[in-house]
Amino acid sequence: MSEYKMYINGEWVSGGNGAFEVYNPSTRDVWRNIPDASADDAKKAVDAANAAKEEWAATNHVQRSRYLLKAADIVERRTKEIAGLLTEEAGSWIGKAMFEVGYVIDLLRAAAATAYQVKGEILPSDHGKLMMVERVPLGVVSVISPWNFPLLLSGRGLSVPLAVGNTVVLKPSEETPVTGGIIYAEIFEEAGLPAGVFNVVTCSRDSVQDVGDVLVTSPEVGGISFTGSTAVGRQIARDGAYHLKKIAMELGGKDALIILDDADMEHAVDAATFGTFMNQGQICMSTERIFVHEAIADEFVDKFVARVKGLGIGNVNELGCPIGPIINDKQLDKIHTQVTDAIDSGATLLTGGSYDGLFYQPTVLTNVTRDMRIFREENFGPVAPIMTISSDEEAIELANDSEYGLSSGVITTNEERGMNIVRRLETGIAHVNDQSVYDEPHVPFGGVKNSGIGRHGGAASVEAFTETRWLTIERGGRHYPPPFLAKNH
Repeated sequence: MSEYKMYINGEWVSGGNGAFEVYNPSTRDVWRNIPDASADDAKKAVDAANAAKEEWAATNHVQRSRYLLKAADIVERRTKEIAGLLTEEAGSWIGKAMFEVGYVIDLLRAAAATAYQVKGEILPSDHGKLMMVERVPLGVVSVISPWNFPLLLSGRGLSVPLAVGNTVVLKPSEETPVTGGIIYAEIFEEAGLPAGVFNVVTCSRDSVQDVGDVLVTSPEVGGISFTGSTAVGRQIARDGAYHLKKIAMELGGKDALIILDDADMEHAVDAATFGTFMNQGQICMSTERIFVHEAIADEFVDKFVARVKGLGIGNVNELGCPIGPIINDKQLDKIHTQVTDAIDSGATLLTGGSYDGLFYQPTVLTNVTRDMRIFREENFGPVAPIMTISSDEEAIELANDSEYGLSSGVITTNEERGMNIVRRLETGIAHVNDQSVYDEPHVPFGGVKNSGIGRHGGAASVEAFTETRWLTIERGGRHYPPPFLAKNH
């Protein structure tokens, strides 16, 4: 479309607060002007979803599944175009962008399958009743998504709720309103989704509080899917809980990779490089702390630094340049402040530590200690803090010394040893012989501690975005006490 608009009740509309500018992080040039929604726009979207929810919930599960399958086909047909939008709007490396689009195709098809997985049960009755438990949609679900994997994470939030009979209002990040939101409106409109079933509101950072309040606190909203920072997640959890909403949220991470003394060295270097620097570290489950056994630490560090120095940076459309830009100056300043603090506190900088525009050089730090900000705070950048360990126990203790608990990985040639460790790690996700960055559409994805509540994916999303109801049919076996019976009056 020549001009981007929001999508409410099956119509393309402008924003009540005008428009705001979205920038290409690679060039810092204005990329698009996007509708800036008001609270009233958000209310209209919620009202539209609320008006459509009864008919959508009653729509046959086969038909709901077909809409999602058709949407997947549309994404597949538009793969190259959407990947190009991701490189421009989100600063995605083309390899990451192609992966993200491919993942979303599979995600939509997996979600279509969940329409068949809304299962009930029959319970025994003490009094001969027919007792049933069924799962029903929540009604309206608000989806609030981030900028780092905008297409994927919006898709994860909206797909299963739609499949199981909810209507949706999506608010993408102000950094990526097209690839995180408007593109889905185009897709579902082409797929023929009925008006009001899926709505998109876009807004600037200045308007996000007003719009977000409507999406979180409106009585018509039954559930909330949120992916983003822990700070914002706490506010949404507080407000949503007060209004008794059902919430699934995936928040920040400070994920650990443990490399044991029996690790295959080349595999360890490969894993650490990918886990730390994919999407320049802008992934909730990025490897943000590397614990390597002292017996192999020198060899690992030498090979790892050499590998990191060879990572291409600067042109996201080149397959050989996987390091793209940081999304904005605020994130860049946060990354550099943590790196500078670590160096000032005694860490050794082996490579990186500088930036050009929004491109931050891949950075490796050693002699990191647990009192440094780089150990404690989520970095969300291309930075590898390395600490040495002398035992499995020390590795476990250090890895668990975090307020976060999203993902983790252990590299070892002894699978039993690896499983013994990951079972003691305080994370919602853990991998043996892989780094921390991994997901599939049907798995129960989510964290513990400050990394979130609830789970997204497959059967977990079905549970998160439906509610149980208990229904009975009386068949004459339940007798009231005699004083309540008509023949005694």
